[in-house]
Amino acid sequence: MKNNLLMAALISSMIFTASGCNQKESKKTSTTEMSEPHKMVVYQVFTRLFGNTKTIQKPWGTLEENGVGKFSDFTDNALKEIRDLGVTHIWYTGVPHHAVIRDYTQYGISNDDPDVVKGRAGSPYAIKDYYQVNPDLAEDPGRRMEEFEALIERTHQHGMKVIIDIVPNHVARRYEGRNNPAGVKDFGADDDTSVAYHRDNNFYYIPGSSFKVPAPLDGYRPLGGDPHPLADGKFEEIPAKWTGNGSREAQPHFYDWYETVKVNYGVKPDGTKDFPTLPEDFAQKDFRTHAEFWKDKDVPDSWKKFRDIALFWISKGVDGFRYDMAEMVPVEFWSYLNSAIKMENASAFLLAEIYNPKEYRNYIHLGKMDYLYDKVELYDTLKNIMQGKGSTDHLVPIQQGLADIGKHMLHFLENHDEQRVASPDFAGKAEMAKPAAVLSATIDRGPMMIYFGQEVGEPGAEYAGFGKPSRTSIFDYIGVPHHQRWMNNGKFDGGQLSAEEKELRDFYKRLLNLTKGSPALGGNYLEIHRYNRQNTEWYNDRVFAYVRWSEEQKFVIITNFDSIQAFGFDLELPADLVKDWELPAGDHRMLEKLYGEKQPILQVSGGKAKVRVDLKPLESWILEL
Repeated sequence: MKNNLLMAALISSMIFTASGCNQKESKKTSTTEMSEPHKMVVYQVFTRLFGNTKTIQKPWGTLEENGVGKFSDFTDNALKEIRDLGVTHIWYTGVPHHAVIRDYTQYGISNDDPDVVKGRAGSPYAIKDYYQVNPDLAEDPGRRMEEFEALIERTHQHGMKVIIDIVPNHVARRYEGRNNPAGVKDFGADDDTSVAYHRDNNFYYIPGSSFKVPAPLDGYRPLGGDPHPLADGKFEEIPAKWTGNGSREAQPHFYDWYETVKVNYGVKPDGTKDFPTLPEDFAQKDFRTHAEFWKDKDVPDSWKKFRDIALFWISKGVDGFRYDMAEMVPVEFWSYLNSAIKMENASAFLLAEIYNPKEYRNYIHLGKMDYLYDKVELYDTLKNIMQGKGSTDHLVPIQQGLADIGKHMLHFLENHDEQRVASPDFAGKAEMAKPAAVLSATIDRGPMMIYFGQEVGEPGAEYAGFGKPSRTSIFDYIGVPHHQRWMNNGKFDGGQLSAEEKELRDFYKRLLNLTKGSPALGGNYLEIHRYNRQNTEWYNDRVFAYVRWSEEQKFVIITNFDSIQAFGFDLELPADLVKDWELPAGDHRMLEKLYGEKQPILQVSGGKAKVRVDLKPLESWILEL
């Protein structure tokens, strides 16, 4: 729900083991054991779109017209193919019950108002009921939780872990917790609405003012102008609440997150904190110490509500969370929440969407996040390079600056907020992502994430209703054409893909499995780009080179970002590296690991080493010594 806003990364379970943790099994245990990966690979899938086979692309189309995917579409065959792609974790986006324009009143669900819902299918980041799942995703909406529990179990059976979203900063404009466990009160149920702020209010209020629907811009009409009994330009909310992005206006702007309201975590309107703060040395403390710290502390009510929500999903067998706009919530809350989660499941995967590099270390060390989006630095720089606007020289200071937290940074080239690489507004061709994908997957110990359809070149070209093309819609019912060709009417065999699309998926399959299974990628990093820029003829700033190694394995990785020019040169390894690797003089045969065809010779002489490299446009070599 946050297009155009700016933000995740790795603590392996081996780290927890080394610190003496006895990891608890989730309530739903895996029946297919997965060998411990050297790096994690996350497959983000927009659950509503994944299994949809309808090819009608009607703007603002209904579920019946444009179709919708279901939990049941993740069949054993589909999950096998996802795992074979090299995936360790599936992030099922859009699972918790959010506002949606469809009549489910027969299941005890109230109708949502199109004036405060974006799209016909609704934003997955406007949660309406945290203790249920989206009824659109179930074959039988009356048994929707059971159907999701079955999907968790199937995913575990195929050796992968399950991630879902938690959105602590905001909830839907009309939140209705009709499935709360015994003793759990709804958000806002006990709020004092006569004041703008109270520490234990769940929301912020504008006393004396009623909410007004934003004035539409650019000819916008809810549902594209289709008639609806609630689409009247009005929505009753007395008094008005602050909007999700922090707007304090009773009538927020059209570009505000007007479909949501901001949750109060005990931060006063003047920005001061109304809750206990962490001791200065807690950046070095483990999650157990953090959990112990919060045991006797009096904290705001919203903290408790979201702790209970997270532990509810952990009890269902969910293995981790992606936290939406985490930096809009105070870091002390994350210490409280994440330490409570880790006490239940020490290996839980906790990923934060954060866009402020100055806060990275606070959210990792104090907030106990495992991973952060590496959006503002690596992703943005790679995008510029792919578009021909930037130099690979700019990658050097990024990795230097993140050296102490690189294992916590999650890398991606696509997600639901970002433009598709194949979109004309990004790179125009899916193949342009290849060198950036190799680099993102191999440059450090942090996890790699891909977005469903990326592996077959999905361009996000459809106009679905709310929003514009270049991103696959998260607001409306729509088909995803390239992905549908791979899906092949439920066979999940790529039977309708073009030769180019099959080749692209094969590239990602090779890369991600190599990423997951290579000890070198869980080890050390040294860039040799600057050295070769100074010492190697024909080496230039359209290529980038670095080495990764462990005791068991040594890689030399070189990528060509240019889509037109081929480059050839004698790549050199610095003398200090040759010494560290204890390379004896002579010729050493190397093997290119992506495709296993090239076997260049590393020549070691006089304490230096060089290997002849001839890169085609957009080609990468991962050379194993």
